Amino acid sequence: MKIDKFLQAALLGLTLTASPLALTLSSPVEANNLRVVRQGTSRTLDVPMNRAVVVESDVPFAELSIANPGIADISSLSDRTIYVLGKSPGLTTLTLLDAAGKLITNVDVRVAADISEFKERLRQILPGEKVEVRTANDGIVLSGILSSSSNLQRALDLAERYAPERVSNLMGVGGIQQVMLKVRFAEMQRSVSKSLSSSLSLGGSGLGGNLGVSGGTGTTNTSGAVATSLGGAVPNANTNAGALLFGFNVGATQVGLLLEALETKGVVRTLAEPNLVALSGQEAKFLAGGEYPIPVRDENGVGIYYKPFGVELSFIPRVLGNDLINLEFNAAVSAIDSSNALKLEGFDIAAFTRRETSTTVELSDGESFAVAGLLQDDFTDNNSQLPWIGDVPVLGALFRSANYQRKQTELVIIITAHLVTPTRGDALAVPTDRIKPPTEKDLFLFGRTASGTRTPTKGAAGEVAKQDFSGSYGYVLD
Repeated sequence: MKIDKFLQAALLGLTLTASPLALTLSSPVEANNLRVVRQGTSRTLDVPMNRAVVVESDVPFAELSIANPGIADISSLSDRTIYVLGKSPGLTTLTLLDAAGKLITNVDVRVAADISEFKERLRQILPGEKVEVRTANDGIVLSGILSSSSNLQRALDLAERYAPERVSNLMGVGGIQQVMLKVRFAEMQRSVSKSLSSSLSLGGSGLGGNLGVSGGTGTTNTSGAVATSLGGAVPNANTNAGALLFGFNVGATQVGLLLEALETKGVVRTLAEPNLVALSGQEAKFLAGGEYPIPVRDENGVGIYYKPFGVELSFIPRVLGNDLINLEFNAAVSAIDSSNALKLEGFDIAAFTRRETSTTVELSDGESFAVAGLLQDDFTDNNSQLPWIGDVPVLGALFRSANYQRKQTELVIIITAHLVTPTRGDALAVPTDRIKPPTEKDLFLFGRTASGTRTPTKGAAGEVAKQDFSGSYGYVLD
């Protein structure tokens, strides 16, 4: 060994012997007894990176050497004590020689990252998880079964702080990791429309031969009705529902009075319940509907763009542990609305009605959440009349019309999440289980499209088939 290394070792040994305080202020040093066996390797010596250990030998030595000084550095404190400092991850060999230059032993020195602090931080952040931490060359290896994918990601993020881009993940997630999402779109639309209008027509020879007069705001106030009145005849009522015509003669004068009163009520019920299952952390999509072709003009002419419509659902579940589920989802229900269609450059383009929600929520297994809702009340009241005449009491009602419309919409979107596992095939029922195809006799002689029902006998479908569903059903609106 070189003279300068001997001097450094002597000074270090003198300092450690003379001043215990110097040892306290230096980096943590551990005493490690080394049992020397001649002509063989005693054992592997583990040294944390950037830390030192003190090795005591049972056999006095005269010379030391290290195969790779870049991995570990050594100094002799006495003829039986060795100071080993870990510099970089790796494996090297420490050789001990006696005074005659003969080999005493070879010691494998393995330098690895110091993971004691990382283990302590991991225990503090994830106290209930059993994560095994090992070193591999200059990296960290994590293994074990964790309760949730979120805890697994936290462990990986923490390991990246200690060994960036050198973390091997051998961990797994235990428990149920599949989520079934049930979404319910429930919408009720109620509409009421009332209208009242009138028309007055006078004609006959009493007004001067073929002279006639018509007026008002009802259906007789049209060009055809005016021509009929001028011809001396009372106009006929239109075919609209709610039209009532009164006609009478006063001498040679004919009088026609047309009253139109119409009340319309309507109820629309929309219910959609899509269900979808996905693995934790994976995206799942669902579409039950169709695609509507829409012409699109470009530089090459006219192309076709297909717009999907129907019931759409996509979501990404994440099981957080303790049966808590994080849901990031997007759900929509759309339909073609022909009433708002338009014609553009010779193409008929339909409109769409769409109800959509997109949000992120957290809920437990089996819990429900009303994630969106709408209460809308539209009111329209129109009053049309002839100027001045419509303001005359009693008689002005013949020259006035009123229209009243009201529409109410109630919409709620409810989601329910379940942690699920696969089951036996006979425990699942499908819509075709209870229907039998008709025989030729049933189809051609009796016109039956289904030949009775088939009763399931096994699994959950059989239990449902045993229940009695007879009696009144439906919805009552007050």
